[in-house]
Amino acid sequence: MIVASVVAASSGCTAGLNLGEAPGTDPPSAASPVRPSPVRPSPVPTASPGCTATTVLNTWSLRRRAAQLVVVPAEQDDVLATAPLVAAGVGGIILFGSDAPSTLPAELAALRRTAPDGVPPVVMTDEEGGEVQRMANLVGNLPWPRTMAATMTVTQVRALAEQVGRRMRAAGVTMDLAPVLDLSDSSGPDAAHPDGPRSFSVRAPIATAYGLAFAQGMLEAGVIPVVKHFPGLGQASYNTDYGPASVPPLSVLEAGSLRPFEAAIAAGVPAIMVGNASIPGVTGGLPASLSESAVTGLLRHRLGFHGLILTDSLSALAVQDAGYPVPQAAARAIEAGADMVLFDSAYPTATVNAIIASITTAVTSGRVAVTRLDDAVQDVLRAKGVSLCR
Repeated sequence: MIVASVVAASSGCTAGLNLGEAPGTDPPSAASPVRPSPVRPSPVPTASPGCTATTVLNTWSLRRRAAQLVVVPAEQDDVLATAPLVAAGVGGIILFGSDAPSTLPAELAALRRTAPDGVPPVVMTDEEGGEVQRMANLVGNLPWPRTMAATMTVTQVRALAEQVGRRMRAAGVTMDLAPVLDLSDSSGPDAAHPDGPRSFSVRAPIATAYGLAFAQGMLEAGVIPVVKHFPGLGQASYNTDYGPASVPPLSVLEAGSLRPFEAAIAAGVPAIMVGNASIPGVTGGLPASLSESAVTGLLRHRLGFHGLILTDSLSALAVQDAGYPVPQAAARAIEAGADMVLFDSAYPTATVNAIIASITTAVTSGRVAVTRLDDAVQDVLRAKGVSLCR
């Protein structure tokens, strides 16, 4: 079985997804078959005798470990403003804006050099296609996913994603918060409809085939794809950015919205973003991103996902309306089983420090086990291809 390698993607090696027939789906007749590429195994660093990741992490302060779980927002035309946070050990940077400056590659390289102990942040952005593109001027244009599925073969989508991904990687971007695996044929995106043409299709087989082709292309370019928004927002009652929303009950999700995610997990995708909609009968009214039943119970245990789990933005009104300011939401998400937390802010430094303090307090109080914190840190480091024992 050919599976994705998170380390391979992070190190720029070719990785493969198992893109054979997905469980519970049939390939769309209009799509060309996708043949997986051979995996080039990533070299495994030689560990020092007696060294384990756990022993090294025990030498890190709780604050340093917590920082690895935080993704700081940055405007593309001012990324160096995050340098103090990178030097403090934050785990990731998410780029915002719609026109990337030509100086971005050099500035990201400079940021990486400020990271402590050679553990750089993962640099991510939303390069989905259509109107959800941050750096098309540098990496090339992607059509809306719905347009890709209607006008291109899966082979063409895979090739286009690889082309764009190679340019992203050359610019210093190592993770793409795409593809969207939600099932939708609605209008939008707007307050009532989170997806619109961000979705490849309302049909699970088509969304699966095209979404995994896109993910494969990114992996082959050395960029980590993040499939989203688990468990699927195509039938959400509202856009969680604007307020509380719920998706149908699990029995309904199993017949449709969950299928692309099940197929992606079976194919070996390296990372999944959990959305902020509640799941009736599962999350007790909480956003899925904050629910242990959704993140650990459903995604980890029931569906068997072992890769990196990121939250959708914890600044969403759905999270705030549930009674969780961003710092408290971050600690709750880590407790639930997430590995990295995302948020939006024009002034991120204070928020990052408050998140780190909130997670640290949750650990020292016993609400979050140290083993849960360390598991999350190790998931982040694996996604970066970082070995603590060299």
